[in-house]
Amino acid sequence: MSFELFLLLASFIALIVIDAPIAVALGLASALYIAVADLAPLMVVAQRMIAGIDSFTLLAIPLFLMAGMLMVQGGLAPRIVALCSALVGRATGGLAIVMILACMLFGSLSGSGVADVVAIGTMLLPAMKERGYHPGFSAAALGCAGSLGTVVPPSIVLIVYGTATNTSIGQLFLGAIVPGILLGLGLMVVAWWISRRNGWRGGDPVSGATVRKSLIEAVPALIAPVIIVGGIRFGVFTPTEAAGAGVVYALIVGGFFYRALSLRETFTILRDTVEMTGAILLVIASASVFGWILAAEQVPQLAVHGIEALTSNATVALILLMALVLILGTFMESLAIILILAPVFIPVLGAYGIDPVYFGILLTINLAIGANTPPLGIDLMAACRTGGIPMSAAFRYLLPFIGSMVAILLLLVLFPEIITGLTGAR
Repeated sequence: MSFELFLLLASFIALIVIDAPIAVALGLASALYIAVADLAPLMVVAQRMIAGIDSFTLLAIPLFLMAGMLMVQGGLAPRIVALCSALVGRATGGLAIVMILACMLFGSLSGSGVADVVAIGTMLLPAMKERGYHPGFSAAALGCAGSLGTVVPPSIVLIVYGTATNTSIGQLFLGAIVPGILLGLGLMVVAWWISRRNGWRGGDPVSGATVRKSLIEAVPALIAPVIIVGGIRFGVFTPTEAAGAGVVYALIVGGFFYRALSLRETFTILRDTVEMTGAILLVIASASVFGWILAAEQVPQLAVHGIEALTSNATVALILLMALVLILGTFMESLAIILILAPVFIPVLGAYGIDPVYFGILLTINLAIGANTPPLGIDLMAACRTGGIPMSAAFRYLLPFIGSMVAILLLLVLFPEIITGLTGAR
C-alpha cells in the first residue's frame, strides 16, 4: 500500500471516528489525497463530484421520496395499516405482526427504510404501548421491519447500486421481491414467538364487514406498488418514469380520492424532498471522487488478487464479502458502503462468475441488517427516536430479529436460485 493510499484511508477513518458527516469525510479525505499525491488539480474534486451525480437514473431518488411522503400524508399508509390490522391483528403478537406487514407494504411505496420506520412507527408504537408490549421489543421489531424498505422494490439503495455498477435496476427490483417476502415472514415468526412467550395477545376480533371495508378503502393504496413494480417489470416504465408515475398517482389518490392532501402540505413535502435529496446526492457526489481515487490506486485489482489468494470457491468468496459488509454496516451508512465498495467488488464478482444482480440483492439485505446493528444502526435509531425509547432497551430483543435476517441471507447465499430463478441470471 502506498503512503498516499494509506493517508486516504486513515484520514477517512479518523473523520468517521470523530463523527464527521459521511459526505464530509469522503470529500475531505479525497481532497487531502489529491493535494498530497499531486494526482490532479484540486478542481478535479468538483468535476468528479458533478460527474458522479450526472445520471438520469438518479432522478428516481427524489421522485420515490416524494411519492412515499405523499402517500403518508395522503392517507394511503394509514389505510394499509388498517387493512393489516383487520387481517392479522387478532393473532398472538398481532400488533407486532401488523407492524411488520405494514412496513413491507409501505416499503413498496417509499423505497426508504427510515421513511418506513417513521411512517409506520408514528401510527403503531403508541398503540403497542397501550396493549402492554415492551417498548424495547416494539423498537427492535420496527427497526428491522422498517429496513425492509431498503430491500423491497422500489428500493433507493438498489437504485444507487444499479447506477454505481451499471446493473439493470428492473432486474434488481424483480429479484428482490421473494427475498423481501422471506425476510418479512422471518420477522413475523420471531415477533409471534417472543409475543407468545410474554403473553402479548392480539387485538379484538373484527367482523367480516370490517375486513371488507378495510380492503375496499385500501385498494387504491395497494394498486400503487403494482403500478410501480409491474410497470418496470413489463417494460412500461423505466425506474425513473415509474417514480414519476408514483408521484402523479399519489397526488391524485391523496388529493382527490381520499381528500387528505392540501396545497400547503404538498409544498411542505416538496421542501422536505429537496432537503433529503440534497443530503443523499452530496454523499453520492463525494463518494464518486473517493471511488475514482480507489480505481486510480488499482484497489479493485488488489481486492481480486487478495480474495483469489484466500479461496477459489465462489460461495466462500461470497461469504467473505458478506462478512466484510456486515462488519462495515455496523458503523457506516448504507449508501456510502455501496458507492465505495460496489465498484471494487464488481471485478471480484467477474473473477468468480457471480451475477451482479444476485450480489446486489444480497448486499442490500446485508445493509438492511447493518441498519439495525450498533453503534450506528440508523433504522433502529430512527425507531427509538420515533417512540422516545432508549436504544439500550431494544438491544435485548434485537438479536432474534437480526438472527432471522442473517439466516435468510445465508439461505440465499446457499440457494441462489431463489433470486436467479426470477431474474434469469446465472
